[in-house]
Amino acid sequence: MQKTLALAAAWLFLLALLTGIYASQAITGAIAADPHAALAAHLNALMAVFLLLGAAWSLPFTRLGARGQKWLAWSFIVPSYANWAITAIKAWLHVKGLALTGEPANDAVFAALLVFVVGPSLGSAAGWIYALSHKR
Repeated sequence: MQKTLALAAAWLFLLALLTGIYASQAITGAIAADPHAALAAHLNALMAVFLLLGAAWSLPFTRLGARGQKWLAWSFIVPSYANWAITAIKAWLHVKGLALTGEPANDAVFAALLVFVVGPSLGSAAGWIYALSHKR
């Protein structure tokens, strides 16, 4: 699972670099996307690369067997990619997605962030702490 996490980090790094081009186009006005959200998508992906690499590095220190390590790895990979994708999409939609407002696009982004990013990230953080806090 260390290699899976490292490979996921490598692919996300490529996506982060490509999203940097997207962000620069939004910042200069070449495309009609929210420049702050586009830049946030770029930075979300870059930060997630380090998270995935840190999780990969720490797997041998956990009390988890192969199945637990697989769960933990995917609990980091899915929200990392989801955070990048949802933030990049919300830049096109020109919504914040930080609270329910009654606007369908905004509320869909809010729900997607809760379901695919916030909830899973809290679970993976708690699982990571648990896995590292107890000896086999």
